[in-house]
Amino acid sequence: MESKIIAIAGGSASGKSTIVDYIKNYFADDLFVMGHDNYYKAHNDIPFEKREKLNYDEPNAFDNEMFIRDLKRLKSGKEIDMPIYDYNIHTRSDKTVHVSPKKIILIEGILVLYDKMIRDITDTMVFVDADSDVRLQRRILRDTKERSRSLDSVLTQYIKQVKPMHEKYVEPTKKYADIIIPRGAKNTRGIEILIKHIEDLLKE
Repeated sequence: MESKIIAIAGGSASGKSTIVDYIKNYFADDLFVMGHDNYYKAHNDIPFEKREKLNYDEPNAFDNEMFIRDLKRLKSGKEIDMPIYDYNIHTRSDKTVHVSPKKIILIEGILVLYDKMIRDITDTMVFVDADSDVRLQRRILRDTKERSRSLDSVLTQYIKQVKPMHEKYVEPTKKYADIIIPRGAKNTRGIEILIKHIEDLLKE
């Protein structure tokens, strides 16, 4: 069995995770989700105060060499040990997740469509689009409640890093998408189209 890879990209807090969770539950037995965020480079050698100031919204923040190697292993039917990224300490956890290949490997993250080597092994590319004001509101709620960030730090990071990096690196990758889902998770018709596409892939 050779797995099919579906990539879901889009801006931070665009609704990617909500859509991915819905699809994961819908195809529970046949699909595994790999978050690109788990492949942020490890920074255990850097003090926490410096780690939290690093730019996590640029391509160089990710260990794509490891990500692509693991994807190729899964696609060819081999197992991997996926790293886990801990947002509270801004580096990888000392734990991993043992992953067995599934028929569909769904990868998601802001920059999964940026690297050509990732695009080349991806079967379907999806971009989740959402208004920038909506994404900012969602990011504030998410980062303050789930990631123990202060409002000031979230806004500072958004203005200095997230917004300019989105415009420079994330938004341009929309041109590679086979499917674009405007309005994020509110676009139920777009999600239905994606589900039908995955059903067709499973029949191949």
